[in-house]
Amino acid sequence: MTFLRRFILIGSVCSLTACSSMYYGGLEKIGIPKREVMVYRVEKARDTQEETKEQFKSALEQFTALTNFKGGNLEATYNKLNGEYEDSVKKAEEVRKRISDIEDVSDALFREWEDELNQYSNASLKRSSQQKLTATKAHYKQLITAMKRAEAKMAPVLSVFKDQVLYLKHNLNAQAIASLKGQLSLVQSDVSTLIAAMEKSIQEANAFIRTMEKQ
Repeated sequence: MTFLRRFILIGSVCSLTACSSMYYGGLEKIGIPKREVMVYRVEKARDTQEETKEQFKSALEQFTALTNFKGGNLEATYNKLNGEYEDSVKKAEEVRKRISDIEDVSDALFREWEDELNQYSNASLKRSSQQKLTATKAHYKQLITAMKRAEAKMAPVLSVFKDQVLYLKHNLNAQAIASLKGQLSLVQSDVSTLIAAMEKSIQEANAFIRTMEKQ
């Protein structure tokens, strides 16, 4: 994909309005079809999930470091944890936005594809296009299901992080930190489950991209 096309598509994520049909129509007039927009957005969602996975790992490392605190600047350690939590919230919001962008363009693409089936006069070509549409929809369903499953697993982790940050905010002492150690195994388990779900989603994204590029 050329730099210009990438620049236009990057802008599309920022300027998307409720009038999607007009927007996608404008892109097609300059040679960027919905299929290309969809692949690009899946790529961006995949990359965002990779970044988010690393962010949650970093937040867990900071939480673990805090529970192992044995002296030093406790406030600075708390500030690091709070910063990791806030960064994790931002990445979670970005993931949700990426998924929404994919759903928007996929809806437009599939509606257009279905409408065009009625325009065929050649039965064999129509049947072939219908089969490809059915297969693409099925693959897309696997993709979006995996992405939403991973996205849903972020909320419990963020909830636990938020509780710890709020509690520590007014209880910056060794006793408070000791009470958090009991939560460590739960947080580790939740983050591990989240990471596994994200890796599955990333694999689905890569498979979907390969399929779309072959068509």
